[in-house]
Amino acid sequence: MGENEKIIELKNVNKIFGDHAAVSDFNLYVNKGEFVTFLGPSGCGKSTTLRMIAGFEIPTSGEILLNGEDISSLPPYKRPINTVFQRYALFPHLDVYGNIAFGLKLKKVPKQVTNKKGQTVTKMVKLSQKEIDEKVTRALKIVDLEEFEWRDISTLSGGQQQRVAIARAIVNEPEILLLDEPLGALDLKMRKEMQIELKEMHKKLGITFIYVTHDQEEALTMSDTIVVMKDGEIQQIGRPTDIYNEPKNAFVADFIGESNIYTGIMSDKKKVKFLGKIFKCIDDFPKNEKVDVVVRPEDVIITKKGEGDVDGNLISKVFKGVHYEYTIMVGNSEVIVQSTIDYAVDQVVGLQIGEDAIHIMGRTMTTNKFEGYIDNKNNVVFADGTWEVDVTTLLEGSTLDEEGYLVDKLGKKYDLKNADVEIEVGFNDIELFDNDEDGTVCGEVVQLIYKGDHYQVVVRTESDDDFVLDTEFTYNENDKVSVKVDPSKIKIKLKGDIANYEI
Repeated sequence: MGENEKIIELKNVNKIFGDHAAVSDFNLYVNKGEFVTFLGPSGCGKSTTLRMIAGFEIPTSGEILLNGEDISSLPPYKRPINTVFQRYALFPHLDVYGNIAFGLKLKKVPKQVTNKKGQTVTKMVKLSQKEIDEKVTRALKIVDLEEFEWRDISTLSGGQQQRVAIARAIVNEPEILLLDEPLGALDLKMRKEMQIELKEMHKKLGITFIYVTHDQEEALTMSDTIVVMKDGEIQQIGRPTDIYNEPKNAFVADFIGESNIYTGIMSDKKKVKFLGKIFKCIDDFPKNEKVDVVVRPEDVIITKKGEGDVDGNLISKVFKGVHYEYTIMVGNSEVIVQSTIDYAVDQVVGLQIGEDAIHIMGRTMTTNKFEGYIDNKNNVVFADGTWEVDVTTLLEGSTLDEEGYLVDKLGKKYDLKNADVEIEVGFNDIELFDNDEDGTVCGEVVQLIYKGDHYQVVVRTESDDDFVLDTEFTYNENDKVSVKVDPSKIKIKLKGDIANYEI
């Protein structure tokens, strides 16, 4: 895209509240006339980003450029940007016309006038009543509320009130319209109708829309571009079809639509092993690399036993209106399949998965990595906890003397107090408990992804350290838990040269 097509650009934007980073290293540009959606779970930073664009929050660092000019410190009223909130914030004492015209009555615009000396000068004047009427009438027409101008706000439905809020925002003719979960207060049917209407309004107005939602269907239905966010960071930017068909990681695949996600291993060039079988695929990764495999439920075909790629037990069926959703067990792994054909449960069927239905993603993490230090008792301190680790693993053939010093084969002594170390813990080496007493460190479940035969869970401690672990047990987001690690499974590596600690 050319520079002249960009209307808003965020460069290395960060927003920190206290010790918490709400938005981290955010880089994005939006083109003129584009419909962009920030999509992610609650608390991911999408509304904070929108508020920074609007001017209600100032970035801790970074730049926000509007048509190439830095507006990071510009107050909201000086930005050609209007916002529609989830709570419409309409004035109950004003009718529809009064609500929409409120800002226009305060607005001043430049006007060429002739002064007493006959000179032409620019003067800031208020809009005439005729100009206000024309603008309000046009806004009402765009939101399909003609002849509603004298209606009391309290007599309107939720959808009609939402239209009034949008009309009030667009009547000022902003360059950018920001919408912060504007359909959240509506019922399901009204939300679906408003999704289509908003898209139509966007086409009529031709201005830039930046929309915030946690609803994937809204994002897929309306957007030109989707920005998927998690923990204040961008996970993926792309068109709805790209986000759905080519997710960048397991989080995106799990958050956008329904997915079967498995841990696989690349067995050869464009061949991946999962569900106990080697499948051809179109993505290429190095041989023997562990990968995440995504297969959408609608891309799996049910066949007769022995006629597919694998066989499985069809154990459940749910009618979803336009299709049936089946659960099929292949060994210990669960496969969700969507089909319009009615199959009987409690039978063995075949499953056919084409190579273009298999999407391979590189794993962002294969093990937990932390930074910590050794205390005066030779314990390792990291991630809110103190762990009894065998520090003699740092130096082959070493032992600990009576005073707690590390002694090598030649009798040299080392004082490891406050020594910095790198720590590694495997996903399968962590136990999870639903109480505080049994674990070493307490935290909260912030993410879980089902991977066919187990859940991959992310537990966040109070110091914002994350433990990623695999478990067969079911948890929910926001569950309070504790984690425990077998000390023999904790691998440590000294940062710097061991000679620095010789005494």
